[in-house]
Amino acid sequence: MTILLLGGTSDIGTALVRRICAGQRVVLAARDTPRLPEFPDAASVETRTFEATDLESHRELVESVGEIDTAIVAFGILGDQERAERDELHAAEIADIDYRTQVSMLTVLASHMSAGKIVAFSSIAGWRARRANYVYGSTKAGLDAFCQGLADRLHGSPLELYVARPGFVIGSMTEGMKPAPMSVTPDDVADAVVERFGRPGTFWIPRRLAVLAAIMRIVPRCIWRKMPR
Repeated sequence: MTILLLGGTSDIGTALVRRICAGQRVVLAARDTPRLPEFPDAASVETRTFEATDLESHRELVESVGEIDTAIVAFGILGDQERAERDELHAAEIADIDYRTQVSMLTVLASHMSAGKIVAFSSIAGWRARRANYVYGSTKAGLDAFCQGLADRLHGSPLELYVARPGFVIGSMTEGMKPAPMSVTPDDVADAVVERFGRPGTFWIPRRLAVLAAIMRIVPRCIWRKMPR
């Protein structure tokens, strides 16, 4: 049994692998392979150098792993909203890594894997773009929409897609930022994903975040544009 973690230094991805790796072969794909975590419970751990923006390398990497039972797509960047508003290259970089490259990798995985599980990560940020982080939020909105279509394509097949929609995640990516209401940790997200296994689809983390999401849809725009991150 093989677990592929794309984004080998991801807080959430690492936490999830730790929960399911006992006796499994683990393959960690990341740009910075010397910084990869250890998984003592795994039967074996391999590494692959992974540059997400090199789309032509995606299929080669996946095929080099061989048969995959669980693929976790956990790479991405938060970016700097203020910088992105004045630096078009940075805005495009966020869009490239958080949407375009993930679409590519998810497409490769869905065509390579005949059965098993694919885990992708959306976000409350993509539910309704906010002035405070609309560049990042727009990429999550696009990724979420793509995953809904991909889930419909895979429905009824042996290949299952799990799309997690967490709230604000307190971790290395958001270090120094003030947590939002109903914030979660990487461990919270990992626990929720494992609990969800067996029931593919899209789910909020925590579950009560669905109530906040429903309210977000009806907040008048004149108020919404003033909402913090």
